[in-house]
Amino acid sequence: MVNRWLNIIQMRLFPSSCLLCGSPGVRGMDLCGECKRDLPYIESRCSRCSIPLPQDGVCGQCQKSPPRFDRCFSPFSYEGLVADLVTDLKFRSRLQAGRLLAELLFEQIRQSELDLPQILIPVPLHNARLRERGYNQALELARPLASRLRLAVSYRSCVRLRATGPQSSLPRKERAKNIKGAFALKIPIQERHVALVDDVVTTGSTVDELAKLLKASGVERVDVWCVARTAGG
Repeated sequence: MVNRWLNIIQMRLFPSSCLLCGSPGVRGMDLCGECKRDLPYIESRCSRCSIPLPQDGVCGQCQKSPPRFDRCFSPFSYEGLVADLVTDLKFRSRLQAGRLLAELLFEQIRQSELDLPQILIPVPLHNARLRERGYNQALELARPLASRLRLAVSYRSCVRLRATGPQSSLPRKERAKNIKGAFALKIPIQERHVALVDDVVTTGSTVDELAKLLKASGVERVDVWCVARTAGG
């Protein structure tokens, strides 16, 4: 009850406004109704990797070489307004964009009635990149998402041992080689079902390598939750 009244007071004193166009926000969200309708929702997807498809099913790549993670869920294509918000979060230090993206991801997870994991693990950044940026965008998404879902966040368990170049710039055969051995488990994971959290999945190689590491440690199910998915693998 106290939290409810605090939220009401906060909304009246500091009314929300759309981060994209400046119009009044809807339902306390920093997004207006028109911009929300214009978001690039994925209507049909691969049930395994969430890549956009003409109709629901399993994409050819997942049929040919199934990923080590069990399921990736991404509500948006990486384009348009969502790409703008991700860029604001990732490269312009607009952390409020991360809170908005986490809220949008929460809404879609709730509507899709996904099986909830026991813990969330943000995809780690290498220390050099973390010092340069000042924050891990995946953690900025995981924290508010975990709060809404009443889950714990394990942000110290997995570490990135070396910096890797962008996966999207490499041929498919080179992607797994580029990311191989890039992560290590610093703190054992006791939970059997976890979800990796990231802003964008482009090739899937990064989360696949993390899923491989976690399953080798005894985790039984690894899901991937990301805000956006690129159209090409």
